[in-house]
Amino acid sequence: MKSLFFLFCLALSIPLTAQVEATYELTLEGAHEIMSKAKAYAQSHNAPGAAIAIVDAGGSLILLERLNGTFPVAAEVSCGKARTGAIFRMPSKNLENAINGGRGSLVTVGENMLRGGLPILYNGKVIGGIGVSGAASADQDVEIAEAGLSADFLTH
Repeated sequence: MKSLFFLFCLALSIPLTAQVEATYELTLEGAHEIMSKAKAYAQSHNAPGAAIAIVDAGGSLILLERLNGTFPVAAEVSCGKARTGAIFRMPSKNLENAINGGRGSLVTVGENMLRGGLPILYNGKVIGGIGVSGAASADQDVEIAEAGLSADFLTH
C-alpha cells in the first residue's frame, strides 16, 4: 500500500509539459514601440503616406495609424496584411507569390495576399502581425513593416 501511495505522489509531481506550451502576448506598449519604429522609417524615407496596422497572434487589431496623405482604404488593407502575417505565420508576400505562380485558389481564403504583411516573432513564437499599405510602392510597404520589427524588445 505504501508503494502505491508513493507512485501516486510521484505521478503528481511529473509536469505535463506536452499538453501546454508557453506563449507570449503582444501588449499595447509593445505595439506602440513597433509602431514608433515603423513610422520613423516611413518618415525618414519620404514615404508619401502609409497605414500601419498591428494585430495580435489571432489577427485582432491592437493598433492602427494612417499617416497624413494616405488614401483612406489603406487602413483596411494594412489590417488585412497584418492579419495575414499573424494567422498564416509567414510574410504575406509568400501567398502573393504563390498566387502569381499559379495557385489562384488561394484568393478564396479571405485574407489579404499583398506584400506588406509580416508576422511578429518573439522568442521564436508568433505574437502578432504588422501590415503596411499606402507607401510609395509594395516594396516600401515591406520596408516599413520590417523597420517595425526592429523594435528593441524583439531584437534582444
